[in-house]
Amino acid sequence: MLFKKLTNQKLCEPNVVMYNTMIKGLCKFSNNVTAVALLRLMEQKNCKPDIFTYNTIIDSLCKDKLIDDAFKLFKEMVCNKSILPDVITYTSLICGLCKFGHWDEASKMLKQMEHENISPDVQTFNVLVDAFCKEGKVEEAEAVINIMIERGEVPNIVTYNSLVDGYCLRGEMIKAREIFDSITLRGLVPGIVTYSSLLNGYCKNLNIEKAMQMLREMTGKGLQPNVVTYSTMIQGLFKVGRCVDARKLFDEMYAQGQNSNECTYRIVLEGLCSNRQVEEALSLFHSMGDSKLNSDIVVYNILIDGAGKCGKVDIARVLFQGLIDKGLQLNVRTYNVMISGFCREGQLGEAKLLFLKMDESGCPRDNVTYRVFLQGCLKNKHYDDVKMLLKEMDGRGYLLDASTLSLFIDHIAAGLLDRSMLKLFGKLVPKELMDDTSLCDWE
Repeated sequence: MLFKKLTNQKLCEPNVVMYNTMIKGLCKFSNNVTAVALLRLMEQKNCKPDIFTYNTIIDSLCKDKLIDDAFKLFKEMVCNKSILPDVITYTSLICGLCKFGHWDEASKMLKQMEHENISPDVQTFNVLVDAFCKEGKVEEAEAVINIMIERGEVPNIVTYNSLVDGYCLRGEMIKAREIFDSITLRGLVPGIVTYSSLLNGYCKNLNIEKAMQMLREMTGKGLQPNVVTYSTMIQGLFKVGRCVDARKLFDEMYAQGQNSNECTYRIVLEGLCSNRQVEEALSLFHSMGDSKLNSDIVVYNILIDGAGKCGKVDIARVLFQGLIDKGLQLNVRTYNVMISGFCREGQLGEAKLLFLKMDESGCPRDNVTYRVFLQGCLKNKHYDDVKMLLKEMDGRGYLLDASTLSLFIDHIAAGLLDRSMLKLFGKLVPKELMDDTSLCDWE
């Protein structure tokens, strides 16, 4: 490293500007440990850190949710170095607290900065607006905007983007659209983020025509949809079963020079599989060849699950073996979807072999594994392993879910299972389901 060479060989003595430049670069890539180490080196070399030095590291720590470390550095800055914090320092700390939902502490920090005659700026207010909106507290966000305006701070496009997104997250699309329409009246220009938020809201509400209208409006105004926008729209189309349109949009995305990322690829494969178009999903998968996208365990899990749900357990088995041949690490989800596929086709022997193999392979069974295999045993009237499964679940502290519970009760009521299992069975029922008389009236 050039900087290290300069200091070690004493070619020149770095000053605070050089140190700050290095620290800024390290923090940009979340290399907080090295940034703090450089701060300590500054002290050793008698180069006095300034407010920029501390603000850069504190902001990076807050962005990475290392809020305790950020406050330690804040205390060091104020108490040990006698460096007075500024609006940037407080804004970073308030942002960090909001990320954890620590509203009371964030409020105290806001009061503290005002007590020290440091006025919140647009960025500070935007942090609060965004945090409230992400929690669905849009009324509180609107109250913050009103305070902001009263204090002479003019909300910018970032402020309104958060508000649009907040209403979309609550499904209040009429209100979201009103805010969107008011943006231009305020002399601001909606951007990709604004359009994408509204488009996402329409997709979540399955109002696909409105979402498509937003996409056309974007492109009509010369805005180029990004990968996130395309991915959101493609997912929305798949949710309403418009697979042809989703694939067309996927192809359009490529034609526009927007290469799909892992997220988009997964969305397309999952969309095809959930619409029972497993062959087309496999065709896309094979067309990618040895692409990095095909070295993703999540991709295999999607395809194995899709094949299993469509009764194509032989294809699922080939994919499962392909994972092993590639040397990819199987996770609990991989085993669960494969076991589910075997159970769905009545291949309980294969399911049990895989179930037993999990612990041997260093992949411990989770609650879902037991539920899937237990449901498979009950649906296929394979009762030999039921008691063993219930005992193991009890030993591991696992509980039944509503669907497994309902299935179990049906088999007890039909006299297909020994009522002596009820005592053990009762220990595995979550409290919230115990209060549901429609499920738990088995005595």
